[in-house]
Amino acid sequence: MAVMTSSLSLEVARLATMKPAELRSRWHEVYRNVAPNISPDLLRRGITYRLQEKALGKLPCHIERELDRLNGKIGTRARTPSRGGPILPGTRFVREWNGKTIAVTATDSGFEWDNDTYRSLSEIARKVTGAHWSGPRFFGLTAKAT
Repeated sequence: MAVMTSSLSLEVARLATMKPAELRSRWHEVYRNVAPNISPDLLRRGITYRLQEKALGKLPCHIERELDRLNGKIGTRARTPSRGGPILPGTRFVREWNGKTIAVTATDSGFEWDNDTYRSLSEIARKVTGAHWSGPRFFGLTAKAT
């Protein structure tokens, strides 16, 4: 991390002693926006980040892109396992919807739920919700599109 200026170091140290109301006020000064409803620790971190950014400058865009690219490659967080591939007979899908547990079993001829057989998970999702849903998405097999 780059060496902080002495005035920046003092400001960051002062944040550690501030009460929540003072942090919210300081957030408003620094971001020119109402402080979000988050913990005092996160307020301190956000204010510190902005103060450092103002004093030392932002990362160049090409470095931010490279960090994003590297994070996607090696990642610091656990990767979601791939859920692609065939659904084998006997696989159970469980989902809670409006306080009711929906348990579906894959069979050779489709999917069994509530003593009936359906051709697809989407058919079941539609029946459960009354709206058009992607069955795989409803049962958590695919990620939400961003």
